[in-house]
Amino acid sequence: MTPYLLIKVFHMFFVIAWMVGLFYLPRLFVYHTTVATGSEAANLLSVMERRLFYLIMMPSMFLSLASGLILAMIPGIVDWSSGWLHIKLTCVALLVAFNFLLNRWRIALNNGESCYSATFFRVINEVPTLVLLVILFCVIIKPF
Repeated sequence: MTPYLLIKVFHMFFVIAWMVGLFYLPRLFVYHTTVATGSEAANLLSVMERRLFYLIMMPSMFLSLASGLILAMIPGIVDWSSGWLHIKLTCVALLVAFNFLLNRWRIALNNGESCYSATFFRVINEVPTLVLLVILFCVIIKPF
């Protein structure tokens, strides 16, 4: 086992953990919008959302980015002239932005200030799925 493969395993693990959070947090928002602000259910959802964000999503995001950066710094691994790589990195930047946008919505929900519906969050829940599909397409097929 080479250090490259070990780092790649950890990178994939942290990406999967981060993606789970990106898929699940908007689903919690769907449930959160259907309960009364300040209710026991809202308080429970608030705790679940906070823990998911700070204990799983943030560490996984940072460790995904760090391990990806380490992989990219290994000589001969990355062809920076490849178009697919730039699309992938753009998608990763979108996921990072989406991650922080989810936190903004989480705070608004917890403060009773959210103006978004359950339907909105159901639709938003598909964003990371589509971005992940583009990333996988680029990384595996390398179309250009």
